[in-house]
Amino acid sequence: MSAFNVAKFGGTSVANFEAMSRCATIIENNPATKLVVSSACSGVTNLLVELSLGVTDAEHRQQLLTKISAIHDDIIAQLSQSKATNDAVNKVLVRLASMAEAASFQTSDKLTDHIVACGELMSTHILTQLMVERGIDAVRFDIREILRTNSEHGKAEPIISEISQLAEQHLVPLCQKQLVITQGFIGSDSEGNTTTLGRGGSDYSAALIAEAVKAEGLEIWTDVPGIYTTDPRIAPKAAPIAEISFSEASEMANFGAKILHPSTLLPALRHQIPVFVGSSRQPENGGTWIRQKVESAPLFRALTLRGNQTMVTLRCPEMYQAYGFLAQVFAILAKYQISVDLITTSEVSVSLTLDQTNTSGGAPQLPIEARAELEQLCTVEVEHNLSLVALIGNKMSGKKGYAKQVFSALEEFNIRMICYGASPHNLCFLVSEDESKQAIQVLHHALFE
Repeated sequence: MSAFNVAKFGGTSVANFEAMSRCATIIENNPATKLVVSSACSGVTNLLVELSLGVTDAEHRQQLLTKISAIHDDIIAQLSQSKATNDAVNKVLVRLASMAEAASFQTSDKLTDHIVACGELMSTHILTQLMVERGIDAVRFDIREILRTNSEHGKAEPIISEISQLAEQHLVPLCQKQLVITQGFIGSDSEGNTTTLGRGGSDYSAALIAEAVKAEGLEIWTDVPGIYTTDPRIAPKAAPIAEISFSEASEMANFGAKILHPSTLLPALRHQIPVFVGSSRQPENGGTWIRQKVESAPLFRALTLRGNQTMVTLRCPEMYQAYGFLAQVFAILAKYQISVDLITTSEVSVSLTLDQTNTSGGAPQLPIEARAELEQLCTVEVEHNLSLVALIGNKMSGKKGYAKQVFSALEEFNIRMICYGASPHNLCFLVSEDESKQAIQVLHHALFE
């Protein structure tokens, strides 16, 4: 298909009837958009996650279900022909109530995926009907039919070859005839069980879908007008970035920029699909284009912040001038499927941070069994309540004096860990969560203002 565009709308973009109507206008204004990927309505996923954790108090459980129902009922009430949509959403709600009750007895990652997927299943029923009522030939498509993953519930890995093949068979033909509206965040394994791609995985699934249908562009519509030099809510003088490279944007996403899921850009990069990030509230304000090649590559591009960091320090005197210790450590971590983010070493110790990828969110934990095995090799110290600050830029290693700029600004802060050298695009360090926002403000003032 020529000029094929995929548009993804986040939770705040489909929060209510007015927000969905703005999405509809954006879709109508770009005739190239043939496929729309929608998140759950704003706030719904948090309520679903709470239910999935097991709410034993029946009254509180019903209150959560009522809140979820009310969010959707308010939008459906403003549709002209609401019966079919109301019936479809109610079916999901009935199923949800049953699963929430089951979770109150025993939780599992598998059940969590089935519960949290309900948000996208409901929002797409409503958005489809809204488009139909605006005179658009739109059809809802269940993405679980093509977005095939493994069975790692809560952080499923996509099976690219199967997704591509199934999309060619079932999705592309629909897009050639109608506007297709489908779900982000969710998929299914080989046995048909619902899976999720991890918290914030809607962007990632949109990129996977864009890759599978060989789209020429991917639009990510959220509640902020593009990518900024840092979070404007932390540093009010943060400036918008008109254009940014895939490598810079990937670093930003990986190190905490909430505007993009860390894996989002991988499918786009594989097929050189340009990505646009803009605000559905203010589409006229433009946004940020993410491309393989950009005209400007400044020394300092942006600052990011990622909370809920867990640092594990392993100490072993026998490490000194020995070999094989790290291999043993990583074999244990791999055994318990623990993903490592940052790592630094000294003669007798190793410090590393744990990555958080699953649906439930929160600080990553070192499992008791894994800790016990590690303690057979060395002493283990675990620290929580840390935040990761990352300075994103270009060719920083080739510029004299930049480190003085950075660390002079941070002289009043206690830095727990520094990582630099593995990438020419970032310098990372850990600080106390209590000081993290202040650190961003001070650095942004020193480097960007």
